[in-house]
Amino acid sequence: MRVTPSLSVLDLVPVRSGQNSAHAVAASLDLVERAEHLGYRRYWFAEHHNMPAVASTAPPVLIAAAAARTSRIRVGSGGVMLPNHSPLIVAEQFAALEALAPGRIDLGIGRAPGSDPVITQLLNRSGTTSDVSRFPDHVTDIMALTSPDGATVRFTSGTEYQVKATPSASGMPQVWLLGSSDYSAQLAASFGLPYVFANHFAGEGLEHALRLYRDQFVPNESGDGPRTFVTANVVAAPTAEEAEERALPQLRMMARLRTNKPLVPLETVEQAQADPFDALAESIMAASRQKWFVGTGADVQGQLAAFAAQHGVDEIMVSPVAGAYDGESLDTAAGRAQTLELIATPAAVAA
Repeated sequence: MRVTPSLSVLDLVPVRSGQNSAHAVAASLDLVERAEHLGYRRYWFAEHHNMPAVASTAPPVLIAAAAARTSRIRVGSGGVMLPNHSPLIVAEQFAALEALAPGRIDLGIGRAPGSDPVITQLLNRSGTTSDVSRFPDHVTDIMALTSPDGATVRFTSGTEYQVKATPSASGMPQVWLLGSSDYSAQLAASFGLPYVFANHFAGEGLEHALRLYRDQFVPNESGDGPRTFVTANVVAAPTAEEAEERALPQLRMMARLRTNKPLVPLETVEQAQADPFDALAESIMAASRQKWFVGTGADVQGQLAAFAAQHGVDEIMVSPVAGAYDGESLDTAAGRAQTLELIATPAAVAA
């Protein structure tokens, strides 16, 4: 018997042609409320910088807004790109979020910069960031700083200094390690932390990374065993034809990224249909499409259940990548909302 996985959402806060950032954020916050109503388990915001089609530049701000609009669903980062930030600042932000929404905050941490080299240099220039070579140490620091006991800094003189991310924590955000390589899988296993492979954009190496994580997992003081889920790009619509049309703008964006074409706001379906790509871009789009879950609600439900069973997980985090048609409201995301509604089932409601 095939078990229906629990469902969660990953949001990059897409900005489409004709939208401004206020429209895009409003559409995503509307989607958070819908996801909670439909029974989704968690809702995470990604971190990307200086991209015309992506407004998820500041996950803690978006998480706070989402937490204020909801009461049950877990909200978090997918993820905070740690090389861009001071570990203490990350710890303080997420300790404050945990105080705002106790028991509902996930801190997903990634090792990639989430930006191009120029933006990485600007981030380094404009504030305190962390050394990527010390990523494991910084993850450990964040976990200590967000704990009720805080962390102890020891100086060479032998004196100690107590540091806490918040004065009197009643709980901690749940830390997850994110990645698309063996490194992140092995690090999560060694720390005894839950782990997510970024399958929605990597697409290769998923089985190997999950096997490494599970085989090398060492429980930490919590005593929890290995915990993971998989991510997936998803588009669902009443008909397969509409689903394929709504998938087209994001597929074209992926082709732009991989052929170094200038990035633009996400096209509408009609704009994408009116401007054919060359053969190379079409082949990239076709390869990406094979790894996506696109179709009617019932078809996608079945595909996701099979995908979860294949990888031995009870949860899938969907990135709803449905595009918009000309004339659809700018401050809502009809295609993305439709996707979440069509693939949700009573069995997928979080416990």
